[in-house]
Amino acid sequence: MPHATASWLVDSTGLTFEQIADFCGLHILEVQAMADDLAGAKYTGRDPVRSGELTHEEIEKGQADPTYKLKIQKVPVQIQRTKGPRYTPVSKRQDKPDGIAWILRNHPEMSDAQIGKLIGTTRNTITAIRERSHWNIQNINPKDPVTLGLCSQRELDAAVAKAAKKAGIEADVVPDSKLVDDKQALIDELKREREDAARAAVEAAQEAEAEAWLAARRADGVPKE
Repeated sequence: MPHATASWLVDSTGLTFEQIADFCGLHILEVQAMADDLAGAKYTGRDPVRSGELTHEEIEKGQADPTYKLKIQKVPVQIQRTKGPRYTPVSKRQDKPDGIAWILRNHPEMSDAQIGKLIGTTRNTITAIRERSHWNIQNINPKDPVTLGLCSQRELDAAVAKAAKKAGIEADVVPDSKLVDDKQALIDELKREREDAARAAVEAAQEAEAEAWLAARRADGVPKE
């Protein structure tokens, strides 16, 4: 939270804007805007002393010497996601059975553990859908979990590739021809633009040279042909 920390340092210390910007990893103009109350968002100050990132002694060193660079005492602890089922928004949870059914139909090589990790579900649910004993089986329609927003295409491809490798299945990689075509079209378009720009520059230079030549002739008293 660099902006909140910078806001606290601006309000609570005599450090220079350069020192605060350097410590928080911000641009000096951002710090200046906070001091002038011009920032678009108002930040609630965050005390870096209380969090253990700075000490009062370090701040005093900075206030005594404007050229002194503050040293962080410890790196803030990053909050890491604990192991467990993948979190899925409530609005998407009703789509899980459809996504599971799609994977079971199209990628039977995937294990229950892989499906559970990818979709964020339990083995009991997967087994019930596979055995068609799920309480809502009549309303379950297999749908691509990527389309449903339950996972990304990259995550799905990685899980399928891992399952295929474990099962000894050679995965056929089909190139995305549309992506290739679009990329080539973009390259061709950029090439044409460069060629057109170069041609226009040459023509402009030629026209300027012709105008200069005619102007010189008129200056010498030679009538324009």
